[in-house]
Amino acid sequence: MSPHRNGNLSVLSLQAFVLEGFAGGLQTQALLFALFLALYVVAVLGNLTMIMVITLDARLHSPMYFFLKNLSFLDLCYSSVIIPKALANFLSSSKVITFEECATQFFFFSLMGTTEAFLLAVMAYDHFMAVCSPLHYPITMCPSACARLVLGSYCAGCFNSILQTSFTFSLPFCSSNHIDHFFCDVIPLLQITCTNTAKNKLVMFGLCGLIIVGTTLVVLISYGYITVTILKTKSGAGRHRLFSTCGSHMTAVFLFYGTVFVMYAQPGAVESMEQGKVVSVFYTLVIPMLNPLIYSLRNKDVKDALRRLGQKLKAT
Repeated sequence: MSPHRNGNLSVLSLQAFVLEGFAGGLQTQALLFALFLALYVVAVLGNLTMIMVITLDARLHSPMYFFLKNLSFLDLCYSSVIIPKALANFLSSSKVITFEECATQFFFFSLMGTTEAFLLAVMAYDHFMAVCSPLHYPITMCPSACARLVLGSYCAGCFNSILQTSFTFSLPFCSSNHIDHFFCDVIPLLQITCTNTAKNKLVMFGLCGLIIVGTTLVVLISYGYITVTILKTKSGAGRHRLFSTCGSHMTAVFLFYGTVFVMYAQPGAVESMEQGKVVSVFYTLVIPMLNPLIYSLRNKDVKDALRRLGQKLKAT
């Protein structure tokens, strides 16, 4: 599977890539495997718990928790697209991924990531309607409207993913089949092509920039109105509850948008692929692990639902 050093690959080599992952010997790889596995298990258990609690507790059957359940589902899929293959490669000497597997991984990674960006903006809009227009909220955010917003997020994610995947995997990979990353991402893939990638980079940075800027504006405008409304609230308890609920979402937004912006929407922000790998670990593994903790630890309704679920399990 290794490439010829004259710049050309054999037909066999073109059928697969090699994910180089992180540098280091067996001991380093074993430590990374243990770290990734621990974080992934916490992410899976945390997001599955959030999905189960929101599904089973009738008191959480509201638009806000409907969106939160979808966020947990996205985080679960987001990390599961990347981490199992990375874990297998830590214990493998070949680290091979076929061309089809690489394209599939890239497609679903892009789909989940873009959808999550739009869903976070939708959640900000939901908070805006709940705080600033409570009388119209039940009509504006009815179940069918919520379903359409989630479906629209997935459609936007699918459009971007199809575009990015088709642009990237139509390129000729003839300089090397070694991807300097632990998963199939656009930046390391563009580095191993033997053609001018200016158009691809323009599409990538343009689309990512447009998505991040657009969704960020929705979040900022929504929370601008929310802040003004909260400051007008006379009840200290009500103000604290609103800040607590919105604060959890703002924390999730800051973590996700910040890392994605550094990696994809700001050319040259990441000086080396080693730095890029660290940033990638953060948004593919750490953030999906943190989101359930952020929303459960700072949300009284979720904590109460977890307590009631625990009591039911003990009773049975």
